[in-house]
Amino acid sequence: MNKRNIIIISITAVIIIIGAILLIKKGSVKYITKPLSKDTITQYVEASGTIKPINTIEVGTQVSGTVAKIYVDYNSTVKQGQLLAELDPSLFQANVDQSSAKLNNAKASLAKAKATLAYKKNNYQRYKHLYEKNYVSKDDVELALSNYLQAQADVTANQAEVSAASASLENNLTNLRYSKITSPVDGTVISRAVDVGQTVAASFNTPTLFEVAKDLTKMQIETSVSEADIGKIKVGQHAQYTLDGYQDKIFEGEVTQVRLASTTTNNVVTYTVIVSVDNADGFAIPGMSANVSIIVGKAQDVLCVDNKALKFTPSDNQQKYDKQGIWILEKQGPKRYNIELGLSDENKTQIISNEVKEGDKVIISSIGDKVKKQTQSMRRMM
Repeated sequence: MNKRNIIIISITAVIIIIGAILLIKKGSVKYITKPLSKDTITQYVEASGTIKPINTIEVGTQVSGTVAKIYVDYNSTVKQGQLLAELDPSLFQANVDQSSAKLNNAKASLAKAKATLAYKKNNYQRYKHLYEKNYVSKDDVELALSNYLQAQADVTANQAEVSAASASLENNLTNLRYSKITSPVDGTVISRAVDVGQTVAASFNTPTLFEVAKDLTKMQIETSVSEADIGKIKVGQHAQYTLDGYQDKIFEGEVTQVRLASTTTNNVVTYTVIVSVDNADGFAIPGMSANVSIIVGKAQDVLCVDNKALKFTPSDNQQKYDKQGIWILEKQGPKRYNIELGLSDENKTQIISNEVKEGDKVIISSIGDKVKKQTQSMRRMM
């Protein structure tokens, strides 16, 4: 770059700076203000979740078998003890018959053993009496005693066989009863996992055949709240929620539980918060997605400021402040006031201060700061 070009650039820069300074002095920087006003602020914690019945019972089977009959379907209303399905009972009935026969046989053997015991007891007492009169030998008495004691042991053994056969019969009768699947509660069938002819196997885990919701008039939303917001959530707080199926309606609920167990997904920690759903009208269906707004704070008729004002600082002010403040446009120009912050929403924030009042003109932005910045930049270049 030659000397002539350098001189031209320098002169141009000086002209720009002088012009900018003159514009600023003429009041080219204009402040956009918004008066302080009183309003109501509602602070929410947003969450999403799924509608679920409060109490859902999984109905399974404790025995293996083939499904012979099904008496209910999805959405069926059932009563406690009502028959839902039935497994093929033939094998269970055969086991009952077999164990019943074994029990009868054991009882007959016990009766025979008791009769033998009674005979050998009398025989021993007779030999003992004869021995006292020297009609029989001591060996004859001891043999009679041995037979008597053996008969007692036989009775005990037969009694054990009767008990075992009785327990086996009771077990098989229980399995026969288990072949009939009944509802444990009054409710509505919300899931059916079997069909007629299907084989179900009960091993270590009981297979689920039906899900019965105890009461669909009262349900709940299981929401996930981030760890940053969970400290604000308390039981009893009011909540509003919307459902995708009813986009034009807002429903009301209440926080009923804040669960302490956390869930970590991709390094994001969340907690489950339960919100009540009054479903007396039957509008909610299990599995629906819900967008929930939990009201964590509400302040009425309080002094509020536009959120933009909390970020504004005049461009020619390089000072750093320890406290939050706002700039009020007064006759002499912008003046800063320290404030304390209260509740906040997307647009406004509650402020607490004895130095400002309703109607004060709070600066939220300015026009002309770019000229100042360009001027300062040109000065540094020179």
